[in-house]
Amino acid sequence: MSPGPVSPGAGNRRWAVLAVLCVSLLVVNIDNTILNVALPTIIRALHASSSDLQWTIDAYAVVFAGLLLAAGSLGDRIGRKKVFNAGLVLFGLGSAASALSGTPHALIAARASMGVGAAAIMPSTLSILTNVFADARGRARAIGIWSGTTGLGVAIGPIAGGWLLAHYWWGSVFFVNVPIVAVGLVASLWLVPESRDPAAARPDPLGALLSTAGLGLVLWGVIEAPSRSWSSPAVVGAMAGGLALLGVFVAWERRCDHAMLDLSFFSSRRFSAAMAALALVIFSLMGFLFILTQWLQFSLGYSPLATGVRVGPVALVLVVVAPASAVLAHRVGTKAVVAAGMAAIAVGLALLSRTTAAGGYDAALPAFFLIGIGAGLAFAPATESVMGSLPPQRSGVGAATNSAGLQVGGALGVGILGSLLNTRYQGRLAPVLAGRHLPGGLEQLITGSLGGALAVAGRAGGSLGATLASLARQAFVSGMDLALVVGALVVLAGMVVVLVALPSRGTVRPDTPTEAAAGPGATPASTASAAAQAGRRRPRVLLEMADGAEALAAARLLATTATSRRGAAVPARRRGGRARWWSGVANR
Repeated sequence: MSPGPVSPGAGNRRWAVLAVLCVSLLVVNIDNTILNVALPTIIRALHASSSDLQWTIDAYAVVFAGLLLAAGSLGDRIGRKKVFNAGLVLFGLGSAASALSGTPHALIAARASMGVGAAAIMPSTLSILTNVFADARGRARAIGIWSGTTGLGVAIGPIAGGWLLAHYWWGSVFFVNVPIVAVGLVASLWLVPESRDPAAARPDPLGALLSTAGLGLVLWGVIEAPSRSWSSPAVVGAMAGGLALLGVFVAWERRCDHAMLDLSFFSSRRFSAAMAALALVIFSLMGFLFILTQWLQFSLGYSPLATGVRVGPVALVLVVVAPASAVLAHRVGTKAVVAAGMAAIAVGLALLSRTTAAGGYDAALPAFFLIGIGAGLAFAPATESVMGSLPPQRSGVGAATNSAGLQVGGALGVGILGSLLNTRYQGRLAPVLAGRHLPGGLEQLITGSLGGALAVAGRAGGSLGATLASLARQAFVSGMDLALVVGALVVLAGMVVVLVALPSRGTVRPDTPTEAAAGPGATPASTASAAAQAGRRRPRVLLEMADGAEALAAARLLATTATSRRGAAVPARRRGGRARWWSGVANR
């Protein structure tokens, strides 16, 4: 690690670094939620279909997810601060391009370019945070605040988006990112320390290409299925090809000596179970938000600003609960807190799935609170479980793996739940429109989205227009209910995984090469052997450290680990009569 303007252990100044990271993370999170509120306006302004809307969200998510691992490994290699700052610049340029787009396809392309910048920003924030907050308790608090920033983005995004749409053109929801990015970049240059992995592998461009192409094909098939049919050769071929490419990606990562995805991470139940929980929670949450904003505006008739205010309770509860969840997990265990959060989300989605076309906002409010509480409980402890299971040298690629799981889960949530909604919506309207000999373009507009159907109904007027609007709203709510039930079942499946596989409490993360030498399957004896060897060559170990922080960590280990004459380790400390051994994964 090379020194930066702020050393990782510089007292309270590390909280200033956390503030910079959270502001930058906020702009990435705001982008999705602010866009959800703008979707109905984009339908009207750019004549976009439901498929266009899904791609507007998922083009960003696919590129984001596909490049995360490459960006994380690049940060480990050349410096996380460098990659972080480059991501801010790219994200700002992509935001400006999105704001100036004149067609749905131009907007989709610009959103994809934003995904490149976001892929560099998000894992860098988490890996820098993990290196700055080296102690477990401080890291847990920092990750709780980091997770709460996600909720703050959900809260600010819809309200800010609604206000901007009420006063400016639709592109302002993207252009607002530019000043936030500028502030984050200036603060980063001044405060954020540089860090890197001195033993990082070289880039893996083939892995990045395979993962991005495979995920893109799968999502294309999911999104296009409602309009082309699930049995369409194009849809079946795309999904089969995508799954095949993802299979090749896994096989390549297994044999590649510079793989961007370290599959050995998944041998840890603490890592893999928490990753699964995060991906399934975000699957349901992103699908829920995609559907919710359309329901509030199209079905209930709220303006964009009113919609943003009414989404607020979900986010505000998440903001409050997320930082507190880390403290709760420390007291009662990660498994209990994450499982309780997932149960609350599932109950909230199930309650909301009982909505009828005549249902109002007040009836849905309890479900909103449950979903916000559940997300707040689940995110921070699961994220800390993922990052706490990795050595700090691998925090870049570890954070990228965590972020990739979130983006894949979110993209699939929008794609699959959105497709279920569209399939049910079109299935309910098709019999009504059959035999009426409507012009092809008009029928496609009606079945393409609820917004299109309401526009046609408004132009038709009279009893015919009122009937069409009523039928379209009923079809949409029916599709929404189906999607929310599936979302609830997905979260429940994730809860089962957590209860079965996630440890209640994690072991202390390895921080030194001495600990790492024991390997992922280290026994107390093997750990003792490594410690004993380190003790015999203490001067050379300390002199060869890359910087003073590593030397200090090694010295602390040597001071707290004693060895017997036969090399058997004496535990550094005990809790409740049970030894806590220091062991972990090495990368050196």
